Amino acid sequence: MPKKILVIEDDKFLMKIINKKLSSENYDVIEALDGKQGLDIVKNQKIDLILLDLILPEMDGFEVLANLKSDPELSRIPVIVISNLGEASQIEKALKMGADDYLIKAHFTPAEIVERIEKILKK
Repeated sequence: MPKKILVIEDDKFLMKIINKKLSSENYDVIEALDGKQGLDIVKNQKIDLILLDLILPEMDGFEVLANLKSDPELSRIPVIVISNLGEASQIEKALKMGADDYLIKAHFTPAEIVERIEKILKK
């Protein structure tokens, strides 16, 4: 059974690139264009990992992360933050809140995203 990856990202172009790469690696990709929609999906489906942008409409990534980590059933789902926010304070905040990894959008390739996902899912 392919692992289900939820991508919460409002940039449709980036979403398309990530979806194409993950699908080619046999992941089942579910898309959410805002934080609220992403949270609704997580509550209703079994998700193996979440790729989470921080700057989102409806509910930002930090709010989504706080909601996930405060719910005993959802807190076990690994979260990789993908963001343009590259300040140490933002990265530290996301990791302290329970994110498993943090990627700065300008500094990674789709192949690197897959590597990070595989590393976390093997834990």
